[in-house]
Amino acid sequence: MTQFSAETRPLLPFGGPTRIAGLMSRPRPIAVAGIAVLAAAGWGYLLFAAGINEAAGAAAFLDAICRAMPASGSGVTAAAFILVMWVAMTLAMMLPTAGPMILTYAEIAETAAHKGERIVSPQVLIGGYMAVWLGFSLLATGIQLGLMSAASLPGAAALAYPASGVLLIAAGAYQFSGLKHACLRVCQRPFSFFFLNWTDRAAGVFRLGLRQGLYCLGCCGAMMLLMFAAGAMNLVWMALLGIVMTIEKMNVLRFFSHAVGAAFVAAGCLTLALWVLHVVG
Repeated sequence: MTQFSAETRPLLPFGGPTRIAGLMSRPRPIAVAGIAVLAAAGWGYLLFAAGINEAAGAAAFLDAICRAMPASGSGVTAAAFILVMWVAMTLAMMLPTAGPMILTYAEIAETAAHKGERIVSPQVLIGGYMAVWLGFSLLATGIQLGLMSAASLPGAAALAYPASGVLLIAAGAYQFSGLKHACLRVCQRPFSFFFLNWTDRAAGVFRLGLRQGLYCLGCCGAMMLLMFAAGAMNLVWMALLGIVMTIEKMNVLRFFSHAVGAAFVAAGCLTLALWVLHVVG
């Protein structure tokens, strides 16, 4: 069995055999595995819930990925279904966008481990990050349950289009805000964040994940709320928004964010215009 010297042995938070120590000294594969497994679990659940299967044919496949998924059951059953749906959506959409941030932490941790310093698994960081999005999922579930209750009120259905238009315009305007770009800068430059706030304690790394999750929420929360306009669990919109958010976090130029904002505002104005024409006509 390989022996580690005092200078090279990675110090683990809870000790452990040499094999575990060797694994912990390579946090990048752990980070990649965590992102891949959790994101795949989110997409897998959503595809299963949408009822997609290869035998259904191309037409049924396109219908499944383009439609919103209605909640099944009532009361607690419906609430549980909606909550699981939103959690799966955040895993599928947000965790891949956080990939560069998580891998940056893993690279720093790997360097520290090779120097014999104590490190914490990237999974702890992922746990803190996803805790924020779990909170968002709870909030989104409450909003969706409220909208479902309001849908039975007279005239509620007629407000769906103008509400979607307003939501698109609001999300587009947020793309130009100072808060959006302050959060986006942290998401785009994770190395500086970890370098200035580095810790070798699990609780501290979990808090770093929480802080990164909050910055990500400030950066991408408005776009996630657009799922109410597109239809919850519309897989095409999920994929498109996920791609947009990933590109935005990797692109340090404001032009892209502003272009996306302008597109959202234009789409919202078009939606409102079509609604007005329908009402007048």
